[in-house]
Amino acid sequence: MANHQSAKKRIRQSEKRKLHNKYYAKTARNAVRKLRATTEKAEAEELFPQVASILDKLAKTNVIHKNKAANLKSGLALHMSKL
Repeated sequence: MANHQSAKKRIRQSEKRKLHNKYYAKTARNAVRKLRATTEKAEAEELFPQVASILDKLAKTNVIHKNKAANLKSGLALHMSKL
């Protein structure tokens, strides 16, 4: 168990950040699922910039890896072009 004040603070901070990151990662996953489930091209083209923005923000803050964000965006763009 942590004995130093700084270690206790670090534990509090990391727990808070973990919850924050978990929320945004889950939100992004749901947005990706929603876009993949879309069957109309117009709706997909409307959603894609929002989902891409979410993924870019998560990659920028290292919640997800930048390559993962790029792979997801690439797959979604491919999905959109097939509609």
